[in-house]
Parts: sequence; structure tokens; C-alpha cells
Amino acid sequence: MKSTVEIANRFREVILNGTWIANTNFKDQLENLDWKIAVSPIQNLNTIAALAQHIHYYIKGINQVLKGGTLDIKDKFSFDFPPIESQEQWETFLNKFWNDTEEFASLVEQMCDEKLDEGFVDIKYGTYRRNIEAMIEHSYYHLGQIVLIKKQLIN
Repeated sequence: MKSTVEIANRFREVILNGTWIANTNFKDQLENLDWKIAVSPIQNLNTIAALAQHIHYYIKGINQVLKGGTLDIKDKFSFDFPPIESQEQWETFLNKFWNDTEEFASLVEQMCDEKLDEGFVDIKYGTYRRNIEAMIEHSYYHLGQIVLIKKQLIN
């Protein structure tokens, strides 16, 4: 199996369909979640919605690069989102999240393996491989937070 296919599938696992690492994934945790729970704060923690939007922000930004565009995302804006105020808005966001995730994975699959070891935009950001693997690791980190916050809110 090509390395790009393998890494794309690992990315799909954390967001869309996997259970091997965390026994869950974003889609499993969020798909049938009421928007009021998703936006409910606990102490000074980020909300479930904010964490999901945060991961989506990076996916969308990297997709732009993978399609030949510029890297425009900035950490300082990675939690700046308009509030979700209805179930419809929540479901619209989730559909975009799932679609952009699949686009990310498809773009990675289409790359040749050699591209993984090339510099990502600027050499200071490391390689494509490092950035894609960072997205996987970053996603698992926030998935764990979502699971814990959801348990606090529902139980």
C-alpha cells in the first residue's frame, strides 16, 4: 500500500470511521449530539463545538495548500468562530466537517509518496508527512477532550 493511502486512512480513522486507537472518532461522538450540548460550557474549558470547529479550521486550511493554494491559517484565529445557535447550524457545520475531512484524505491519497518528504509551504514547517501526521495527532488530542467533556455534560 502506498504511504499516502495509509496516512490518508489513518486521518479518516480519527475523524470519520475509526475505532482502533481511541475506540471512537469525531463522527461517532458528534453526529447525533444535540447542539445545546455541543455549545454548553464547563468551567473554563472549550466547548465541544469549539474543539470540533478548531480541528475543522486546520483541515480546511491545509486542504487549501494541498490544492496548490497558500497557507493562510493562523493559530491566533483557530478558535474564532461565530456561535452555533441552532441544531440546523450544528448539522450544517458537521456536514462541512465530514466533507472537508474526506477531501483532505482524498488529496493526501492522490499525492505521490515522494511528496510526503518535501517541504510543506516553507521548510520551517517541516515536511508534508510531518504536517499530515500532526493533524492526526492534534485531532486525537482534541477527540480525547471532546469525549471527556461529553461525559461530564451527559452523565
